[in-house]
Amino acid sequence: MRNMTYAEALREAILNEMRRDPAVFLLGEDIGRFGGTFGVTRGLIDEFGEDRVRDTPISETAITGVSIGAAATGMRPVAELMFMDFVTVAMDQLVNQAAKMRYMFGGKITIPMVLRMPAGAGIQAAAQHSQSLEAWFTHVPGLKVVYPSTPKDALGLMISAIRDDNPVVFVEHKVLYSMKGDVPDTNEPIPLGVADIKREGSDVTVVATGLMVHKALKAAEILSKEGIEVEVIDPRTLFPLDKEKIFNSLKKTHKIVIVTEEVKRGSWGGELAALIAEEMFDYLDAQIVRIGALNTPIPFTTVLENVVIPNEEDIIKAVRAIA
Repeated sequence: MRNMTYAEALREAILNEMRRDPAVFLLGEDIGRFGGTFGVTRGLIDEFGEDRVRDTPISETAITGVSIGAAATGMRPVAELMFMDFVTVAMDQLVNQAAKMRYMFGGKITIPMVLRMPAGAGIQAAAQHSQSLEAWFTHVPGLKVVYPSTPKDALGLMISAIRDDNPVVFVEHKVLYSMKGDVPDTNEPIPLGVADIKREGSDVTVVATGLMVHKALKAAEILSKEGIEVEVIDPRTLFPLDKEKIFNSLKKTHKIVIVTEEVKRGSWGGELAALIAEEMFDYLDAQIVRIGALNTPIPFTTVLENVVIPNEEDIIKAVRAIA
């Protein structure tokens, strides 16, 4: 096993695929000599040059549009939008073009592109640079949405995302970039659509995404001292969703808490709750509990940001209430 940060694991995956497949190239703002805002692409330009590590103008519209055109004509672009929030100016390309072209051409072309999006709060980047907008993309047929929480998952899922013949939105929580973890010695893909049980338990199921996985694990350790054993499941891909693994856990615990950093209103967590209510109602011994950010823009100050974003205590209270 190797020990590396989340950012290093992403770089390792991209490096692996660029060496393996000459059709893979990178584009985005400051990804070349600067190495990316969060350092993920650092050093790649030294090996692959400016043709395959392309600095772009400050235009998310151009980055996304070029990626779609390149993917449609045989390349495999990996594009970085500096912050997830900025995808708002490229939604037409992503939603109306990338997501629909393969369908509209009857499968005669593919769109093998990855759109990397640093997301989430926790670095005091304020309202326009801290959002968790993943629910938007899970709503759109034709897009796959990946959200790893550990270096191991980041590496394996990025490899699969680059090799996939469909457009993949790859969500990366900014706080996780510096987090270290063990990674296998061999760079193996992790299939999309396969959830991971991060902690086994018998009393309550907690489904969490991104940074919330780690907060759920901390909460589970505290609750274990009280005799409450929490099973923590990380879906890893929001779509395709491994609902069977979540359902099997619910059959065992009969109680579930869903924890995401998104604004709670209209969230992906709400979609999961609805799915459970429709298909697993008879297994529930308590109400489905959702935990999400408050319905407000993300504040700048640390104190207010911490109030808006879910924390371990929120999870502990929710689990206690139904356990």
